[in-house]
Amino acid sequence: MNFIKFQFNSLTEFFQMAGHGPYVWVCYGITALALAYLAITPILKRRALFAELARQSRIEKHQQQKSNQNN
Repeated sequence: MNFIKFQFNSLTEFFQMAGHGPYVWVCYGITALALAYLAITPILKRRALFAELARQSRIEKHQQQKSNQNN
């Protein structure tokens, strides 16, 4: 049977990656942050848009009620 053989003997070796670890993990971190930003930004902008539309709708409704009271 073939068993899986890991390239690194310990978790420390895995994180160090023969001296390349800091570069690799910083790249992974930056990529994760960029992906999180790209996923979260549209959600926040959508919420802001709906809040603005609701605010505008309330203003228009208030103006229509004022207009109807004056007539």
